[in-house]
This record gives sequence, structure tokens and C-alpha cells, in this order.
Amino acid sequence: MIDAPGTTEDQPPRPLTRGRIVAIIVLCVVSLGILLSLGTWQVERLFWKQGLIATIDARIHAAPVPLAEIARRQAAGEDIDYVPVQASGRFLHSGERYFLATMEGAAGWHVLTPLILGDGSVVFVNRGFVPYERKDPATRAAGNPGGEVSITGLARAAPTAKPNPFVPDNDPAKNAFFWRSVPEMAQGLDLPAGSRLLPFLVDASGGQVGPDAPIGGTTVIDIPNSHLEYAITWFSLALALFVIFVLFLVHLWRRGRGGPQG
Repeated sequence: MIDAPGTTEDQPPRPLTRGRIVAIIVLCVVSLGILLSLGTWQVERLFWKQGLIATIDARIHAAPVPLAEIARRQAAGEDIDYVPVQASGRFLHSGERYFLATMEGAAGWHVLTPLILGDGSVVFVNRGFVPYERKDPATRAAGNPGGEVSITGLARAAPTAKPNPFVPDNDPAKNAFFWRSVPEMAQGLDLPAGSRLLPFLVDASGGQVGPDAPIGGTTVIDIPNSHLEYAITWFSLALALFVIFVLFLVHLWRRGRGGPQG
């Protein structure tokens, strides 16, 4: 091949001028600072996550409290998620709402049913999972108890907005919900006069009221904790960069480039 005029196949390396050396050193120091900061942040998140997991584990094994206590705590700005609760009331089965879900690979619905309490308050209870083809309550009438019932479960704070933009909008007209918005689920409910809708939900405990009842105990308490792996990654990158940086400085010292011309 004939080279174009004024070009060579092998370009000589550019000399390390004072400006380039300073730029490399600054870049390495800044990058090290960023990597160490990210690693330190992940360590802080690790301790926070471990504390959160321990708190939730202790909370779910505590004695259940009345719903009135949950309402008081939420009004005071306290965290109510996963607090065990107990309540008595009457299910309004005609007001069932359906939250798209899966269980053991099967598609279906979580059945959220209004529970009318003795004081006139109403709370949505996630009674559990039913297969996709059994959304119609007429197919499982034997599992819908009438009259007074007592339930236990875990309190759950109701979200006020979609978890992320990728979650579909709820479709109250078709009774299909993709995130648990209490105001949207309450649309069209035929509640007794003077009823007060509580702004949280209850996930019912496991066990079935009858052979056709929804399968309870659907609460998933699986809080990912990968912060240790992330911290190791960032600190490993920082160590690798530090070694490269030291080798670069040793290279400069050996070549005697203490005073390159800028």
C-alpha cells in the first residue's frame, strides 16, 4: 500500500508534556475520589438496609394492633408498613376490586374487598389470590363469607402515585388495577351513609375462609440487599485505578521526567 503524502504508518507517541502529566494526575485523583465516594455511599446504604430488614422482621412478628392504632400512627407520620393488625367487620363483596398478579407462575388477581367496620370506617383488604378465570365472584361464591368476620393481616401504606412510568394506568371502568390507588378503587362503591374510607390497606394473612376463598398471605417481604456487592465493585475499581496511577508515577520517575517542557 502506498501511504498518502505527509503520513506514516507508525506515528511516534506524543511526548508527556507538563500539561498532559498534570491532566492525567488530576483525572486520576478525581476519579479515585468519585469511586471511593460511591463505595462509601454503598456501605452506608448497606447498614441502612440491614437496619430496615431487622426492623421489618421484628415488626411482622409483633402482636397485632387494632386498625384505629394504624390510623393514629399514619396520621402522626409514622411508618405503618407490615404492622400486624386485627379487625372485625362485614365484607362488601359487591365492591371487590382486582389487582393483576401472579402466584407460582400462574396469572390471576389479588382480590381487594372493602371491609365495613363497626364504627362505619371502611378499609380495603387484600384477601388473596384467585386464578385469572375466577375473577368473577359468582365462580367462588362459597368462599365469600357473609355476616361478621374477623381478620388478621399486615397494614400496608397505600401509594399516592404510580411506582414508575412503566406501570399501566388503572382502569376502574374494567375493574382492573395495576397499582393500589385507594381513591380509584373507591370509585363507584355503594357504601353506607357516613362511611369513612381509611387511607391504607390490609393484606390478609394466609389461610382460606372456605374452599373457594382467595389464597391469603400474599405479602412479599423480599427486600433486596446488594449494597455489599456494589461497595466491593466500587472499591475494587478504585484499587485498580490506584495501582495504575502508582505505576504511572513510577514510570515518570524512572524516565527522569521531573521537569518536562510545556
